[in-house]
This record gives sequence, C-alpha cells and structure tokens, in this order.
Amino acid sequence: MMGRLLVTGGAGFIGSHIIDTALEAGWEVAALDNLSTGSRDNLPGDVPLYEVDLRHPEAVHAAVADFRPTVISHQAAQASVSVSVRQPVLDADINILGGLNLLMAAHHYGTERVIFASTGGAIYGEVDAGRADESAPVRPYSPYATSKLAFEYYLQTFYQQWGLEFTVLRYANVYGPRQNPHGEAGVVAIFTARLQAGLPLQINAREEPGDDGCVRDYVYVGDVARANLRAATGQIPRLMNVGTGAETTTRQLAQQLAATLGRPAELEFGPHRSGDLKRSVLDPGMSRAALGEPLDLTAGLQHLANWLEART
Repeated sequence: MMGRLLVTGGAGFIGSHIIDTALEAGWEVAALDNLSTGSRDNLPGDVPLYEVDLRHPEAVHAAVADFRPTVISHQAAQASVSVSVRQPVLDADINILGGLNLLMAAHHYGTERVIFASTGGAIYGEVDAGRADESAPVRPYSPYATSKLAFEYYLQTFYQQWGLEFTVLRYANVYGPRQNPHGEAGVVAIFTARLQAGLPLQINAREEPGDDGCVRDYVYVGDVARANLRAATGQIPRLMNVGTGAETTTRQLAQQLAATLGRPAELEFGPHRSGDLKRSVLDPGMSRAALGEPLDLTAGLQHLANWLEART
C-alpha cells in the first residue's frame, strides 16, 4: 500500500483520472467533491466520496479527520476564466478561501503533502514567443489566474510555518475523456459535444474575428494524472509545468478534432473574449525529464475518440 490519497474534485474530470491511476499504483483513495460539475459515475463504486463543498470548513475538517490522508491532491476549483471575470469574488471564495479550509484541515490532521492543480495556461500571462518555463515571470491576466497564484503563495507559507510539504503543478489546457463541456473549462469537450450534436464550432478571435483563434498547449489528462502520482511520492520538483510545448490554434484544434471524430466541422467566428490570453505555450522540459515524452495531440484526440465510441 502506497499511502492514503484524498483527491478534491475527485468526481470530476481530472480528479477521477488521478483516482484511477492511484488505485492502479496501490494507493488507498477517497474523493472529496460537491458534485457541482463532477459525477459519482466517474468513480469506481468502492471509492469513498465525501460530498463536501470546500467553502464549508466544518465539513472539510470532518472529511479529512475521517479519512486521514497521507497526501491530498487538490484539484477542486472554480476553473473557468470567463466566470472569474464575471464573478471574481466567487472565484476567490472557492479557490482561495475554500483552499485555505483544506490546508487548515491538512495541517491539523497530519497530512504530509498537498499537490496543487495550478495553471500554466493562465498564470504566465501572454507568452508572446517561445515557451514559458517555470522561471518565467508570472503575469496573471484574469481573476482565475490571480487566485491560483495566491494559493501557490499560501502553500509556501504553510510549508515555512508548519512544514506541510507541497508540489505545484502548472497545467496547460487539459483534455480527454470525462471532461464536462457544461461545468468546466475545456474547448475540446465543448467542441466534441457540438460536433456530436451537429452544431457549428465557434472560433473566438485571437485579435480579429475570422483569424485562427488563440494559441494553446493541449495536454492529455493521462499525463496530468501521472504527474500527480509522481508528485505524491515527492519524486518531482516543488514547481513543475505539465504540458507538451506544442502550439495549436483554435481553428487547428477544431479541424483536427472533427477529422478524428469523422464529423464535418462548420466554423463560426466570434470576437476576442475578455480574460482570454492570445498565446499560451509551456516549456515541458522539466516534466519530460520526470515523466517521459507527453502524449501528442493526435494520439490524445484518438484516445478520446476511442472512449466516445466505446460508450455508444
């Protein structure tokens, strides 16, 4: 037995993949999730689920006291840039204050390490050229990115004050099976649902409507899960990007996804959205050294297509 791993947001997209990977590796696992976007169906039937909102400190403390995790993988979040722009107080309430409730419980009940799902896709701001590595300046452009950065500093403080170990994983744009097109950020999931429904895909402008859209680094959820498991045993640096380093425009993504799913892509074009970065690409050198070569977009989209076909 590796230890006891509590995954917040464990019934959601990324969290449920972490749970699957942890079970295969021999961890004892539980999920904490308020089910606002996650689903019990994403979890194996024997995995305990604490149906808890991080904003309720007594419930958070009760869950951590009951399970007594060795490690907490903190994936639960308000994950939408556009929601954070519209409702920055809500974003901070969940991502900062809710996270602090979790850290206080972890400290109180003897958790050894917290792994934090941060954002490489937003925290570095505009990556005008090249790739952002872990030493790049942080320039949060949205309330979402600001709340993630603030929590990174809280983790450092809890380590300095109380010795709570931590690992920060700055994700690129994560995609893959189980991603919710309605409740979580994720253009791949949104485009997939629209293609399946025979609806057009909207390319939000990078600068002017009709261009190829924003540039992103898309990382497969299986690689994110592997990074979390390696972090759980303290085998990676305290701060690490999790991405591929490959840049893809929104138009390229739409066309490649449509081709992989074998469905026609009707494209529509919208204006630039408030809070959206024009270009965000991560340097994967550190994660490549720790985890090996990441799955490329072609292979990842094919995995997604195979999963969708198996469900029909």
